[in-house]
Amino acid sequence: MTDKALQSPGEHLLVIDDEPAVLRALSLILTDAGYTVDSANSGVSGLKMLEDKSYDIILCDLKMPQMDGLQLLEELTKRNYRGSTIVMSAYGTAEIALKAIKLGAYDYISKPFDADQILLALRKAVERERLQKENDLLRSQVVRKYSFSNIVAKSASLHELFETIKKIANYKTTIMIYGESGTGKELIAQAIHYNSNRRNKRFVAINCGAIPENLLESELFGHKRGAFTDATRDKKGLFEEAQGGTLLLDEIGELPLHLQVKLLRVLQENEIRPVGDSRVIPIDVRVVAATLRDLEQDVLDGRFRDDLYYRLNVVSMKIPPLRERREDIPLLVDFFIERNQEKLKLGVNSIEKRALNTLMEHEWRGNVRELENCIERAMILTEGDQITYESLPSSVKHKKEAETSPTPLYKESLSIKIHSRNLEENLIRRALEKTRGNRTHAAKLLEISHRTLLYKLKEFNLVESSEDVLVQDIGSDEKNIEETNPA
Repeated sequence: MTDKALQSPGEHLLVIDDEPAVLRALSLILTDAGYTVDSANSGVSGLKMLEDKSYDIILCDLKMPQMDGLQLLEELTKRNYRGSTIVMSAYGTAEIALKAIKLGAYDYISKPFDADQILLALRKAVERERLQKENDLLRSQVVRKYSFSNIVAKSASLHELFETIKKIANYKTTIMIYGESGTGKELIAQAIHYNSNRRNKRFVAINCGAIPENLLESELFGHKRGAFTDATRDKKGLFEEAQGGTLLLDEIGELPLHLQVKLLRVLQENEIRPVGDSRVIPIDVRVVAATLRDLEQDVLDGRFRDDLYYRLNVVSMKIPPLRERREDIPLLVDFFIERNQEKLKLGVNSIEKRALNTLMEHEWRGNVRELENCIERAMILTEGDQITYESLPSSVKHKKEAETSPTPLYKESLSIKIHSRNLEENLIRRALEKTRGNRTHAAKLLEISHRTLLYKLKEFNLVESSEDVLVQDIGSDEKNIEETNPA
């Protein structure tokens, strides 16, 4: 079976065997299959060849003079050989095969073998190499994406933040990130992870306010089968999923008090106990927490444990809102225009001066996320190749009236729809400010249902969660309402 269509011609192979007849036979089979093949008659000569050339796959015999196959595998590990190694032997046992695999061999083939057997093993090794290269490429792209050079910022405050991240990135110490909705707290957490020595492990994020309270403990710590009604199988928690990496606990201020106690223990003991399990699991996870709340005030009000607050707040970072770093706005506008050109396939490539000046004057309560949505909307509505003042949302164009009047009236428009929208948005902002972000209490002040408030938050870009998270959030908050206000 030497169908070249099934192979990957161009793969460079090194065959190592002390039997000349085996070397000749393998070279013929593999060359005919489309591979480029070099051969060596000993492990020592094979290692010398590796100093001058790189090989995708190595096939080597286990029983050879001077240096046997197992010794060769050990030396390849020391030299950080990244390709796949397939070992061959006529004297093999299951014990030897297992030892070879433990030393880094990808596959084991017993002699005598036929062409089909060799080619099948090679096809699997080539596919493994292809996937490994793709993973390496994706990983390098992710690292580049979250490098500081790719976070759009000109302001001194953010560059000072980047310098702090560089200093602490490789330490396991917990970090607390403060910032308003839409400032990019998760982006900063990802930058911490991908610029640290944990970058090759997972970055896992959870919004503590978006998961129903009765499921949150299981999400964080996992559970055993039968631990509760719907626990039909064992489940790993997010701490286990992030083993060796980083876990972002977003909106940590929404974590229920009884789980704050358990989280504190995890941070102190570096171990978790899945729900319904008697064993503890050691973990090595770097925890980053984020919030838009004033946790210091929450501690004084008894909503957040002071011991957990001080344990999380070892290093604190505050992301300034966009209105405090207006010099970043032109850079962000250019960045969003460029990104949306590819996403929306539009010919818009710039913004007129009047429109940019208007964006510079706006307060951006929704921060970078609000600006991003504004640019996308304007690019869709504008007719030429420039974003114009007329294509900007009315809430941006009429900033001053919207901020100074509880019922703003715009000379440019007599639309009831526009006035109603801006009135709703202003009232919701004021209610959230009055309740310090507590949506349940804000809904009561507004005299609307909690579900309606959540959808209004999404509509006005006042919430960070995606549409899927929003649905979970509705279920979570409605459950909290039921618990606090039983019929």
